[in-house]
Amino acid sequence: MAERTGNMQVDVKLVRQLAELLNDTSMTEIEVETEECKIRVARTVHAAAVAAPAPAAAAPAAAPANAPAAAPADHPGAVKSPMVGTAYLAASPEAAPFVNVGDSVKEGDTLIIIEAMKVMNPITAPRGGKVTQMLVANGQPVEFDQPLVVIE
Repeated sequence: MAERTGNMQVDVKLVRQLAELLNDTSMTEIEVETEECKIRVARTVHAAAVAAPAPAAAAPAAAPANAPAAAPADHPGAVKSPMVGTAYLAASPEAAPFVNVGDSVKEGDTLIIIEAMKVMNPITAPRGGKVTQMLVANGQPVEFDQPLVVIE
């Protein structure tokens, strides 16, 4: 469904999908550009909403007591998010997680799925090893370059 505004045609369905994506994630703005148009959807974050990401920072504290003392972002085995989106630890709500702490993985194994703009993107192990830390929870919004898993 497209509406005409002057000489410009606005895809209302796309705008609604982008707004829904903002509501489903912690993003504050999103922009889509095609040859014909450019659409930017943004929302204002109030001071109370800024405190919301704090639980995500608390997730690494749940790591096992024998975890390395280095910050997960600095760990050489950290697998980082290549995009902004929502992390899912299993293929479906009923399915077992792709990996758990203590599992051995080989290069190419799926660790997590990140949903971005309704597309499921598998995040695979860049090398083999043992999963020592899971740094995100199922359904948690993630940012670009955020550590997700540590493989040693």
